[in-house]
Amino acid sequence: MSSAEKPAEKYDVKRALKALYAPRARDFSRIVVPPLQYLAVDGHGDPNTAPAYAESIEALYGVAYTLKFASKKALGRDFVVAPLEGLWRAADATAFTRRDKAAWEWTMLIHQPDWVTAEMVEAARSEVLAKKGLAAAGALRLLRLDEGESVQILHLGSYDDEAPTLARLHDEYLPAHGLAFNGDHHEIYLSDARRTEPAKLKTILRQPVRPNAAE
Repeated sequence: MSSAEKPAEKYDVKRALKALYAPRARDFSRIVVPPLQYLAVDGHGDPNTAPAYAESIEALYGVAYTLKFASKKALGRDFVVAPLEGLWRAADATAFTRRDKAAWEWTMLIHQPDWVTAEMVEAARSEVLAKKGLAAAGALRLLRLDEGESVQILHLGSYDDEAPTLARLHDEYLPAHGLAFNGDHHEIYLSDARRTEPAKLKTILRQPVRPNAAE
């Protein structure tokens, strides 16, 4: 096979943007996140108990894989389905360090290559709705997220053990560096929680930041 006939390399965001997906676990690191697009779905409540959360995740993956296969078939462009990510917010930011999950609002995400269009997403949503009847698929949208300067760290262990790291970020690192929140708390789930014991979970904790105007 000649070089001209070789299939295009499969796109993998974790390789293409390695600095965003491979932070250290010991120290916080500062990065600049470029604008990226995602499949997104919104909800609120405890992700462990809210039925809407489980259905939203199922719909996200269903549409993401439908887009992958459609892209490969129609465009000849294949990609690795990216890890699940989540934007988390609450009226009181201490809801995260207190693990008051009932107060959380969330936007769950799966990154999409730039060539995926809103029309492709609409077709994939319709296909998943017809095949699986997941109402959450109808609520999915294509979201362009521009986080810019951010601070992140790799958390090793259970999601419920994140509080001390988040407290260190909020109460020590950001004040010491003259930084303030500039967007939602962002988590990237590098492990499959269904197949990984809690102590071995790998999760990137990211916080978009800006200079503190009070400094």
